[in-house]
Amino acid sequence: MKNYGLPVTAVKEGEGFWPQRQKLIRDTVLPYQFSILNDQLEGVEKSHAIENLRLAAKAGSGQPVAPEEYYGMVFQDSDVAKWLEAAAFSLAQNRNPALEEEIDRVVGLLSRAQFPDGYLNSYFTVKQPGRRWTNLQEAHELYCAGHLIEAACAYYETTGKDDFLHIMRKNADHIYAHFMRENPRGFSGHPEVELALMKLFRATGDSRYQELAQHFVDVRGQDPHYFEEERKKRGWYLWQENDDALDKDYTQSAKPVREQKDAVGHSVRAMYLYTAMADLAGETGEASLKNACSQLWESTVQRRMYVTGGIGSTTIGEAFTVDYDLPNDTVYAETCASIGLIFFARKMLEMEPKVEYADTMERALYNTVLAGMALDGQRFFYVNPLECAPGISGVAVTHRHDLPQRPQWYACACCPPNVARLLASLGSYAYSAGENTLFVHLYMDGRVETPFGWALNCETDYPVSGHVTYTFCGAAQGTIALRLPGWSPKAVLKRNGEAVNIGSVQRDGYAYLTGSFQEGDKLELVLDMMPRKVYASSKVPADTGRAAVQRGPLVYCAEGIDNEGDVFSLSFRREGGLEAQAFQPELLGGIVPITARGWRTEATNSLYSDTRPGREPVEIRLIPYYAWANRGLSQMRVWLPEN
Repeated sequence: MKNYGLPVTAVKEGEGFWPQRQKLIRDTVLPYQFSILNDQLEGVEKSHAIENLRLAAKAGSGQPVAPEEYYGMVFQDSDVAKWLEAAAFSLAQNRNPALEEEIDRVVGLLSRAQFPDGYLNSYFTVKQPGRRWTNLQEAHELYCAGHLIEAACAYYETTGKDDFLHIMRKNADHIYAHFMRENPRGFSGHPEVELALMKLFRATGDSRYQELAQHFVDVRGQDPHYFEEERKKRGWYLWQENDDALDKDYTQSAKPVREQKDAVGHSVRAMYLYTAMADLAGETGEASLKNACSQLWESTVQRRMYVTGGIGSTTIGEAFTVDYDLPNDTVYAETCASIGLIFFARKMLEMEPKVEYADTMERALYNTVLAGMALDGQRFFYVNPLECAPGISGVAVTHRHDLPQRPQWYACACCPPNVARLLASLGSYAYSAGENTLFVHLYMDGRVETPFGWALNCETDYPVSGHVTYTFCGAAQGTIALRLPGWSPKAVLKRNGEAVNIGSVQRDGYAYLTGSFQEGDKLELVLDMMPRKVYASSKVPADTGRAAVQRGPLVYCAEGIDNEGDVFSLSFRREGGLEAQAFQPELLGGIVPITARGWRTEATNSLYSDTRPGREPVEIRLIPYYAWANRGLSQMRVWLPEN
């Protein structure tokens, strides 16, 4: 059943887990990140992103600007764009005139920086005038445009203001003219604009934007040597030693997209491309594109994804490698990649409401994405290992400079504002609607207004417990489909206190309840939150003989600070049980710790020995993975041996 995510304005936050984090984004993360983008916070990695736009605005008005005044990455505009999108989404919960003024000032800079023909990019305006659209492989022009388009659509959705939208329509029209007429062979080295154009199509109703998105998807891989030819022709480089043009898998351009079966290359680029493909397949109904999406989903989730929802297992190219290559200490698992996986899952859900897509969306969200931001909202992980020994594990420091503590910012700061924009818009991922049916994919306390003229109120402390109650606000006629997570072997569903036979209403992991509902009618869902051990396929060498622990959607880990400073001597008892402790509101922002019966292997003085080391029984203390590295330097491990 085709369905669409609800606008963020349809969901009003309540209390509990996600509303607390959305308030953190609104009250702490947004002002903190804006101060960095404005170079107002000393002792933090310099951004200069807003100043780059000011320079571009000066150049746009004819004032002289020196190229060396530009600072940062070629894609620095995208950091501002993602912050703008996060800020725009936050207004759906709390209209903030001061924040709107900040957004409008940045939009004013973008307007003044835009060329009369619609071109908009601070790097090429200030740093490389005259070279625009000559380096699609490296230059991220389309990538930056895509993020700005997404931000403009978000601001229009939450406020109705269309100045930003007009700027980005003008930019999209310029892109349409260039790539549909002047260079129809060209496409972006970093996919993003494709999914953004689909949002612009829906915001404006202009079918040219869907046509352009389709074009960019269709042309990719038709000429696998395009970037090599471009590189020879242009004769200049952003990164002199970068050989990405020779690695067609890296940019997902080795084959036309409908012939791609394995998730390869840069994991973020892959997810953004697959998201656009799934969006187009859902919109057009094209079977071959849908089939390609299904195969790429299977490759990603069944053979190349971590138990935490992390993807992209190597630092080399921030990329996928081969099936079942999932090392725990040298893993990359970029935060942005899991955010991209959530985008992909959402579009697969909109094509077909199947629980596997929502389960994966939830897995990535509660674990890798949440771990990507510290509990105070002011430090961030770029990579997300499943095992860490300070001073020992990980590869070259140049690639793993953020472990085992989160930095405040990065020279390449794609992840921090990406987390902010996702969490600020989470309500639109929790629900979707189609054919008089409201789908519930994620459990969030708060109220949702449906497009069918009725509303629903959710009360839950999930994931502290598995209790979720929905109350109808007014009379309703139609269907509500509640997700039944694959991790919950037992679930109880009641309608106005009477048990519902789940087997009789379940389809593809959703319980469909159809009929007439009156104001005050209640649906109660109770999920099985017993902690359990999880085992990897025997094809995953890194996890042979090991187990992980999961409770509800949360993967757990052992951190040294809770286990005498040493987690690498710990192992689970094979027959040992797991016990969820009482909720501790003061610990790590409020968690349910888990204890496990296990062993601690005794330390030996020699590096190697013929004598089996002794061991002693021990209680292993576990915390949710997302909460690790919030209490200083400490060892951490997700997968423990089981004896």
